Amino acid sequence: MKSVFRISLLSAALLTFATAPAAFAQSASESMHEAGSSAENAVSHAYKGTKTAVEDSALTAKVKTALHDDKITSGLDIHVTTVASVVTLKGAVPSADVSAHAEKVAQDTTGVTRVKNKLKHP
Repeated sequence: MKSVFRISLLSAALLTFATAPAAFAQSASESMHEAGSSAENAVSHAYKGTKTAVEDSALTAKVKTALHDDKITSGLDIHVTTVASVVTLKGAVPSADVSAHAEKVAQDTTGVTRVKNKLKHP
């Protein structure tokens, strides 16, 4: 009985060791594929992030120029930031009307999807 048990145990051990490299190779192959896919995704995200940052910088410049060229907002200290095409206006303006006008100038700038008006006025 002991010899049958030993033969069964030995057979099971040999079978396990014989199939392990194939399972490991498959697992390693899958891991390499996943790593390649992750690297590709990281490059894609980096590209999209950089592209968005460049587009946001250009949009900020366009809004600043529009505010500077406008006869009502020209000369005012309005700070403009842009994140994902959403423009934020900050600073102090003389009135609620000027604040609303600055918001409209920003909103009318091509490429702006939304304006957060955080301008302060008396």
